[in-house]
Amino acid sequence: MNRNIRTIVAAATFILMIAALFMVFDYAPTEADQGIVQRIFYFHVPCAWVAFASFGIAALSGILYLWLGDRIWDDLEYAAAETGMVFCTLVLVTGSLWAKPIWGTWWTWDSRLTTTFILWLMYGGYMMMRASADDTAQTARFGAVIAIVAAADVPVVIASVRLWRTIHPAVIVTKEGGHGLEDPRMVAALLVSLAAFTALYGWLLMLRFAQLRARTRLGALAREIALAYAAAGDD
Repeated sequence: MNRNIRTIVAAATFILMIAALFMVFDYAPTEADQGIVQRIFYFHVPCAWVAFASFGIAALSGILYLWLGDRIWDDLEYAAAETGMVFCTLVLVTGSLWAKPIWGTWWTWDSRLTTTFILWLMYGGYMMMRASADDTAQTARFGAVIAIVAAADVPVVIASVRLWRTIHPAVIVTKEGGHGLEDPRMVAALLVSLAAFTALYGWLLMLRFAQLRARTRLGALAREIALAYAAAGDD
């Protein structure tokens, strides 16, 4: 059943990605001021949406693990944090590629860029802790706390263009409250790209979650076998 679902999501992801590429590079018009480089927007924003959603899932799973103690929530938290890191890295990369021709530099310590980089560092620390520590309940609890605390930076990133002076554009909804995408073809391209990247994220998350669940089951089985051998040796 799970394999069939993953297959369906993979097929949907492929179709949506083809549609998104067509919408971005053929259907959507070229932005008047920034030119063709503005098309990075259709990849940059969906990556950010997916990263933030994934970190939210990681934080929620961490809360449920601390509350219920069920290992399935730790596995989902770990899978969401890992997958979110992939897309958060893509946010920083695509943002830098967009910034160079528009701002004349690869990086500036703008409020949104800085808060996003802090988010990336915190989840990077989470990944390093999980990779280097033993797979124990204590490690899982530490990971849950880090995932919850780090996710608190997500609303700060989202609100940063309004909280502080910044050169980062508020494209979808402008700082004045207006609509940032005036051409409906741009809106349509963005929506299709959001759907495509969300489907891609769902597929990757399911794959990684299935791997972690298998690892957990194998670990539990190995411990049961070790206990059985120890009991047999005592007899």
